[in-house]
Amino acid sequence: MLAGVLPASRHFGRAIVMPNLVPAVVTAAEARGYRDRILAALPATQGFAPLMTLYLTETTDPGDVAAAAAEGLVSAVKLYPAGATTNSRAGVRDIARVMPVLERMAAIGLPLCVHGEVVDPEVDIFDREAVFVERVLAPLRRRLPELRIVMEHVTTAEGVAFVEGAAGVGATITVQHLMLDRNALLVGGIRPHYYCLPVLKRGRHRAALRRATTSGDPRFFLGTDSAPHARATKEAACGCAGVFSAPVALACYAQVFEEEGALDRLEGFASLNGPAFYGLAPNAERVTLERSAEPVAMPADVATGAGPVVVFDPGAPLHWKVRE
Repeated sequence: MLAGVLPASRHFGRAIVMPNLVPAVVTAAEARGYRDRILAALPATQGFAPLMTLYLTETTDPGDVAAAAAEGLVSAVKLYPAGATTNSRAGVRDIARVMPVLERMAAIGLPLCVHGEVVDPEVDIFDREAVFVERVLAPLRRRLPELRIVMEHVTTAEGVAFVEGAAGVGATITVQHLMLDRNALLVGGIRPHYYCLPVLKRGRHRAALRRATTSGDPRFFLGTDSAPHARATKEAACGCAGVFSAPVALACYAQVFEEEGALDRLEGFASLNGPAFYGLAPNAERVTLERSAEPVAMPADVATGAGPVVVFDPGAPLHWKVRE
C-alpha cells in the first residue's frame, strides 16, 4: 500500500504523517522505523519529507516523547479517543491519565494533534465533535493553556468557533468537508467512498468551514486527512472510514477558493499557515496550479499491491490541476 500511494503525494513537499498503523506508532523507535520505510519507498525523483507523529496512549512515556522531539524525529503527538476512528482502539479513554505527557509537551512546545470526537454511545455521531469540544477540549485549554493544539479535520461550526476563540489552537480542514455535506453521503444511496470520520455534516457546518478556510485566518490550514483503503474494504458490509484525496487535493482546494472569490488566500492556507504553526520555514520549492475552461480528467483510482484505492471524486467537474 505504501509503495502504491506514496507517489500520489507528489504535489506535497512534506506531510504530517499519522501514527494509526497496526501496530500503532507509539515510541520514538517505532516512528524512526516508519519514517525509514517511507523514505525507502520514495521514488528517486520525488522530494518528500515525512513529519512524524507519535500515537498517544495511556502508557506513553513522557521522556520518550521529549527525547523524540529533541532529536527532531517527531513534529507532534496524536490523540485518538479510543474507538473514535480507524485503528484507534489503543487510544485514550481517560484524558487525566495522559496529563503527564501533555504537561511535558506543553513545556517543550510540542503540538498535540487531536481527533476531536467523543465515543459515548449516547451521543449522536453527527454531534460527537461539538460534544468533544465542550467535554474535552475546553476543559483541557483551561487546565493547560500553554499546550499548542491542532484540531485535525475540523468539521463543525462549533469546532471553528472554538479555534477562533482559543489562543494557541489551529485546525486543518479537508477537501471532502469543504465540498460535500451529509446529503452527498446518504441521499439516493450510500456512497462508501465519501464515508470518513468525522463524518460529513449538515450544510451549515460546511458553510462555516468554507468561511474559515478562505478567511485568511492563519489558524486554519491545509490538512487532507488522505486515507488509502483498498476498494474491497470500503465497499463492504461494514466499510472502513477514510477518503483518499491526495492526487486531487490541491485541485479541489483551488476550486473551493475560486468559488469563494479568495484565490489570493490559497497560498497562505496551503503553504504558509501550517508551517508557521509548527515553527517550520515555508518550503523553498513551489507548485503551480492551472485553470482549464474544460473539466480536467482526474484519476479514478490508484493501483497498489493491496488492491485499487479509489480517489476522491467531488461529484462536480474540476477545472484546476497541478502543472506537472
